Amino acid sequence: MSQRLERGGSCPVRSRLLHQSVDRVTAKDELRQIAYWGDALSEDEAARTLKALVRRTYSAGSYICHRGDRLDAWTGVTQGLVQLGAISAEGKAITIAGVRSGGWFGEGTVLKAEPRKYDMLALRDTTLALVPRPIFMWLLDTSAGFGRFLVHQLNERIGQFIAMVEYDRLHNPAARVARHIAWLFNPVLYPNAGDRIEMTQEEVGLLAGVSRQIANKSLLRLEELGLIKVDRGSIQVLDVEALGQFDG
Repeated sequence: MSQRLERGGSCPVRSRLLHQSVDRVTAKDELRQIAYWGDALSEDEAARTLKALVRRTYSAGSYICHRGDRLDAWTGVTQGLVQLGAISAEGKAITIAGVRSGGWFGEGTVLKAEPRKYDMLALRDTTLALVPRPIFMWLLDTSAGFGRFLVHQLNERIGQFIAMVEYDRLHNPAARVARHIAWLFNPVLYPNAGDRIEMTQEEVGLLAGVSRQIANKSLLRLEELGLIKVDRGSIQVLDVEALGQFDG
């Protein structure tokens, strides 16, 4: 970002020093504020990605995309909380995953150029960053850094879904609640997550696939064990490793 400085005739040296102190915001710096994987790109790659990137906002409770719809863009949550789920022919609702601020998802769908196989619901006011498929594929073809990032992302996602099947079938609701919260602090998928997330008991229940009452009991138990601290409208994780391994 350039800044024009008016130079007075009486103090040219001071004017030059002021001009030198103005930092230029590069495309890579700007992209890094939106997506942590911007570190993996060159300056030219970041600039081209920024030019194509689109932002959209959704109010709490609104559907972003229904199962079977096409959303030909890699999707990042820059603000808010998104539930990925589906409803069976019998009307049973299931949660596939929750994605918090800083998370990116949908790379498999974009790679295969297919309709979404899940519903996307904004659990709270949410802003998305969308990288169109042509740019996503261009980055994959040309950027070694982006390719390495994507391999780690997909590997972590596979591990998450395998664990989800295990916990949904073998463990009690408290363990499911613990695992779903721990996923939102995964250091690979959310490297800048910190130790706190804004989330209500109702949202915990929706993500873990349990009622609000069961979510409340599970949170109280996890708090008694010293794994989390529950505040009004937020959860602080005190031991993310133990939380992810909690089996009830």
